[in-house]
Amino acid sequence: MGTGPGRLLLSLYAVFTVAALSRSVVQISTKYHDAPLAYVLSAVAGVVYAVIALALRRGGESARRVALVCCSAELLGVLAVGVATIVDSSAFPDATVWSDFGIGYAFLPLALPVAGLLWLRRAAREAGTRPQRTGR
Repeated sequence: MGTGPGRLLLSLYAVFTVAALSRSVVQISTKYHDAPLAYVLSAVAGVVYAVIALALRRGGESARRVALVCCSAELLGVLAVGVATIVDSSAFPDATVWSDFGIGYAFLPLALPVAGLLWLRRAAREAGTRPQRTGR
């Protein structure tokens, strides 16, 4: 899973892990009372990115399933927070990674889970067509 285009996805998820977690740690530690929901959601996003990056790095069927669940949760989170920030911007007095569908990150938070899900689907198809090794 971490080869070819999967390597690019892995790199992007690693960068987003650092970006989201760093941002949330600073925000939570310095101004948590200003927008607690936004800052906690950024931390959650960072953790989700980290789990996906680790799963892509590890590879294998179990890791693919973990990445699939996390990419799906990420996509739902981006869509939910994106809609919420447009419908009721007062609920998010400060931006999250997923605010306005990831506009602060050039919409990559919206594109990344879609690309991840497509890549994981392709990886599953390819794994299903390869002959199994018996180890003999």
